Formats: sequence, structure tokens, C-alpha cells
Amino acid sequence: MLYAWTEDLATGHLMIDTQHKQLVTAINNLLDACSQGKGREILNTTLDFLTSYTEKHFNDEEKLQIQYHYPDYQNHKKLHEQFKKFVRDLSDKIKKEGATTELVSKVTSGVGGWLINHIKGEDKKVAGHIHFRECSSQG
Repeated sequence: MLYAWTEDLATGHLMIDTQHKQLVTAINNLLDACSQGKGREILNTTLDFLTSYTEKHFNDEEKLQIQYHYPDYQNHKKLHEQFKKFVRDLSDKIKKEGATTELVSKVTSGVGGWLINHIKGEDKKVAGHIHFRECSSQG
């Protein structure tokens, strides 16, 4: 089942939402390949993308959190570090064992599910804080 980009995923921050859409697209591309029996073929490519892109995205998000003095920055950063480790561990496992059906499933459900929940919960709080700080500094 593909992940649909819906308004409940939108944070209202253009950069964050644009990057989130790219991450969701990567997961959906893997899911689409799986439905055609090609999931194992593109798993390495997807994980390479996710490894580098989450690094960039999380760094961008964390810079915004520091800039706008987000009060829960340390906890949010910890969640990012845990997720990066999860993706690295999956990547290492694929290099050792090959792209198994089990690993494809872990990527599509584990990574996709984590991202959706993180966006709806944590990232919306960050974007709300940024919006509040921007509005209060203009008013």
C-alpha cells in the first residue's frame, strides 16, 4: 500500500514539506517496485538515498530548531539519531545478507511508518513553533 501525501502530513513549512514529500516518494517507489516483483532490485538504491537524504533533511531541520530555539531540540535530535542508526543497520544487513524479502518489508513498513508518525507528531510541533516564533517576531 502506497503512502499518500495528505494535508495532515503538511507542516506548513515549505522546505520541510518539500523534503518530506521526497522521502515519501522514495518509499513509494520501493513499494511500487515490490508490487512488480522488483523490490529487491532497487532496495540498495532506496536505502542509499534514504541514508544520505535523511542526513541532509535532519541536519536542515535541526538547524531550524536551533535558529528558532525549539525547546524540545535535544529529544528531537535523539529521535533523528535513532532513525539514522535504524537505516544504517538495515543498509549494513543488506550488504551482508543481500536484499531479502524480509528486509524489503522492514524498509517499506519500518521506514515509511516511522516517517509518517514522526511527521504527524514531532515535525508538526517543530513547524508550529517556527511559525509562532516568526509571527511573534513580526508582530
